[in-house]
Amino acid sequence: MTKPRSFLDPKIIAKLAHQTLESRRAMIGSVSGRHSSPMRGSSLEFAQYRKYVPGDDTRRLDWRVWGRSDRSYIKEFEADTNLRMCFAVDASGSMNYCAKSEGGTLNNGNAESHSGSSKLHRAKSIAGSLAWLAVKQGDAVGLSTSHPTNGKDIPPRRGARHLKLVLDQLDLIKGEGDCDLPARLHTLAERIPRRGLVVIVSDLFVDLEELSRSLKHLRHRKHDLVIFHLIDAEELNLPFGQPMKFVDLEGGQPLLADPVVILNNYHRIVGDYLSQLKEIVSKLEIDYRRIGSDQNLADVLSSFLAARAGSRKRR
Repeated sequence: MTKPRSFLDPKIIAKLAHQTLESRRAMIGSVSGRHSSPMRGSSLEFAQYRKYVPGDDTRRLDWRVWGRSDRSYIKEFEADTNLRMCFAVDASGSMNYCAKSEGGTLNNGNAESHSGSSKLHRAKSIAGSLAWLAVKQGDAVGLSTSHPTNGKDIPPRRGARHLKLVLDQLDLIKGEGDCDLPARLHTLAERIPRRGLVVIVSDLFVDLEELSRSLKHLRHRKHDLVIFHLIDAEELNLPFGQPMKFVDLEGGQPLLADPVVILNNYHRIVGDYLSQLKEIVSKLEIDYRRIGSDQNLADVLSSFLAARAGSRKRR
């Protein structure tokens, strides 16, 4: 990387450098790698026995079984492959939100204007750090942004040169307009030809029924799904004690309201939203992580990687 990037924190990179990114599901890649595949191959991890049929490689016969039973069985092993990983990064206007404790409640559309504390800046940091780690271990990475006029889709590929292309595109993303995340996920489900890891980084200010349909589409295509849900404590709790104007960063009309008056209804609506979201990710077996501005990203990502490494060992 020849160019310094504000969203790549050396402390995060250093913490992740000795960890690995694992898939929870069998992958189909183009080269050998560290991730399990649904195909049978020649790795050291035994999968199963099956009866010998003419044409099988006799080197894989289990001669001990033949000696005991006079029956011919072939030993099959899990094939290992590389991972195809694609990031779906929300580039809507609401991703410009900055928590008050981080320097301001709303900004003017520039995601870098509060010392890199906006949700979009954190989304870039998550995607950039994990992309760096994936390429480091020989996996392919791609990028899609959830705004039709904000950037371009980059299909998953391997190598340092391709990583630079992904990071350059992350650098260019600006939060603006409405979120079309569900439509973008439907497109990804059709464009990614083989099963892979799809990492969604968003505040999920979308219709949950539409989101559910798009996630089901991806799961139907056998993709392993991760959601990093960026939502701040201020957005959950509305901790303001006086009337104020709330601005819709995605272009809607501003609303003048007294938080004290609307607080109970607000909490009920937010609670219903989180309950529905929890049910969706649970049914679809999605790896879901909710992240606030007060959380340390290095710790969040390190914990995420450790949990997925543990799930591989339990398989």
